[in-house]
Amino acid sequence: MAWSIADVARMSGVTSRTLRHYDEIGLLAPAYIGSNGHRYYEQAELLRLQQILLMRELGLGLREIAAVLERQVDQVAALREHQHRLLAERDRLDVLAHTVARTIAELEEDEETPDMGNISRPENLFTGFDTARYESPARTQWPDQAQQSAQFAATLTETEMERLQGEATAAMVRMAGFLQAATPVTDPAVQAEVDAHYQGICRMWTPDAAAFKALGQNYVDDAQWRAAYDQVAAGLAEYQRGAMVAYADARPS
Repeated sequence: MAWSIADVARMSGVTSRTLRHYDEIGLLAPAYIGSNGHRYYEQAELLRLQQILLMRELGLGLREIAAVLERQVDQVAALREHQHRLLAERDRLDVLAHTVARTIAELEEDEETPDMGNISRPENLFTGFDTARYESPARTQWPDQAQQSAQFAATLTETEMERLQGEATAAMVRMAGFLQAATPVTDPAVQAEVDAHYQGICRMWTPDAAAFKALGQNYVDDAQWRAAYDQVAAGLAEYQRGAMVAYADARPS
């Protein structure tokens, strides 16, 4: 049985334009093209599309997906691996849901002053966040750096990840202190914090000045990052961005 590109778009939610793009880059070719010039897909192509969408859900870029599919031999084994990663992601999201519920409960203890004074352990705000996935502000713009970040994250144990999350939270709290004291972003103490942040990123990939500025902008533009910063202190995302711009102008080439 074969399905038209319109049928596949309707079933999968992937637009016809995207399916044609997948064909153009060699990621997903149709089973055949009919005499009417339309693309048609059979079961093998639908299964391949499912794998592509699974890997997209897991955060892989198109080049990474193509490489995985090229190496793939056993389709069932590949699907089992995807299932394992999806279950791990489900567990991570369960932890995130618990983190948010705990934050809500602590803030509701004193609704009149919902600020950091109500959070008994600030590091708990970030339990379960997979911060490595956001260290590249534009995965499609810098796919190699995104892959390096993912590879670095994969080497970490749960204890190491928790330690890094705790350090990141502590750094955000210190930056919030500078913000609340109206410390200029060019102040040496602020720049020392940004340097530590930069060195941490360099463990995964080394951003140049433009990339580091883009990362700072991402903290403002990305809803999840902005919420994380603003949970610590209102306006902290913008303050962090300004400090990173000052650092980039002065140091990374």
